[in-house]
Amino acid sequence: MGLAWRMLANPSLKLIDPERAHSHTISFLSSIGEKTSGQFLLNQFYRSPKLPIEVFDLLFHHPLGLAAGFDKGAEALLSWPALGFSWSEYGGVTRYPQDGNPKPRMFRANKDRALVNNMGLNNPGASVVRDRLIARKVAERWPKSPVAANIGRSMKVDDEHVADDYSSTLDVLWDYADLFVLNISSPNTPGLRDLHEEDLLEGVLRSCIGIGRRKQASKPILLKLSPDSPNEEALDTARVAMGLGIDGFVATNTTVSRPIPLSTQSRKALAHDGGLSGRPLHGRTIEIIEMLFQETEGKVPIIGVGGIESCETAWNAITSGASLLQLYSSLVFNGPSIVSNIVRGLAKKTKESGFSGISEAVGYKHI
Repeated sequence: MGLAWRMLANPSLKLIDPERAHSHTISFLSSIGEKTSGQFLLNQFYRSPKLPIEVFDLLFHHPLGLAAGFDKGAEALLSWPALGFSWSEYGGVTRYPQDGNPKPRMFRANKDRALVNNMGLNNPGASVVRDRLIARKVAERWPKSPVAANIGRSMKVDDEHVADDYSSTLDVLWDYADLFVLNISSPNTPGLRDLHEEDLLEGVLRSCIGIGRRKQASKPILLKLSPDSPNEEALDTARVAMGLGIDGFVATNTTVSRPIPLSTQSRKALAHDGGLSGRPLHGRTIEIIEMLFQETEGKVPIIGVGGIESCETAWNAITSGASLLQLYSSLVFNGPSIVSNIVRGLAKKTKESGFSGISEAVGYKHI
């Protein structure tokens, strides 16, 4: 399993350009991890215990999933459950294919356990991703665990047509995900955060929720929030979304803020433009989760993402109000064993706290 571990986020990959390392990992997983034998092998090493929770009328074997951005083009969907994840999110996907921002555009701050990415929602476009997913379903290579699709804004679309841009992508991918996340908060795409303006936000939400209502089967549509919005602005965004019928929130996206670097290498990485994820984001993530949980009185599910790197950080997010969790950066820095380690720790804490299941821990801080 040494090869797999080296390919799947060994910190020694810091010697390779981060985007190249990521590309190698996806190539490995889309090859080995998509085969039955590869899945079996990965599962022997990285299987997670069950800690079931039902959210959005979907059953998750445990709360921890893969965050958007790792499997942008939905190339390795069968690998994620084999690595212990209970669900995964592909994308961000845009209506039109786009190359993203100029390279280099991904940087590691190793000492700070943080990533900076300025990718710019590079992806092959909704139609290509849909065709790839059709082929996957025809070949019966669809995961048994829930799959989410992250939908972003096409760079070339102006404000006047942005609502149609989002809803068109949602329509194209409707049959190829169990839930959808509307990304209005990435700092890496010009004009994306403008969607926090109420008129633009309402247009996007009305258009997307309208698509959902016209379909035969309803599927959850969630809104991904920015950690950089002032508290009241974040709550205003949440209130608008709830008024229009949003099904849940993802807290949070990456941040443009920067911590004090812990090393010279980190200082260089953190000096680049882009969104920061990982350990330094966790505190703000918890603040947003707590605000949302209190605002919604726990009635609207929240997915916590940002600095989830240990049992303690995961438990912190759940007891603050998150029903589900996602990670990305900690997979890069700690390797795939981080998934089962966190879930085992959550199972232990659930038992020690006297809960009959993890769902009883959601928002427990506020009781």
